[in-house]
Amino acid sequence: MGTIYYGGSATPINIEDRALAHLKVVIATKLRRNESFTISWIHADDAPRGRTTVWLHPSIPLRFVFDDPEPEPISRAWIEDLANSAHSSGGIMLTTEHIDPPPSSADGAPQLVEVAS
Repeated sequence: MGTIYYGGSATPINIEDRALAHLKVVIATKLRRNESFTISWIHADDAPRGRTTVWLHPSIPLRFVFDDPEPEPISRAWIEDLANSAHSSGGIMLTTEHIDPPPSSADGAPQLVEVAS
């Protein structure tokens, strides 16, 4: 579980390492361009019901901390989805990763692949 520390708040924002790696790419790109925006997410099942929105501004300190020392592989499709939402008036909406359908087998029958959730 990765963590974002934003501004002077002592309250960490916990986000799964893989999602945080993708967010970091989009957030860093926006902030490097000196753009302000929001990021929103729905609370995890083990948290109180609801959602959170945070306003991100280039002048406010931001730190990403990852539990895993190895960088996550980046999905271009997920980056594009997050970047598209970042350019909207609603800001980034953290969504789950879109998994491409598996290729079909040589006989044309689809292959089943289990994906951990």
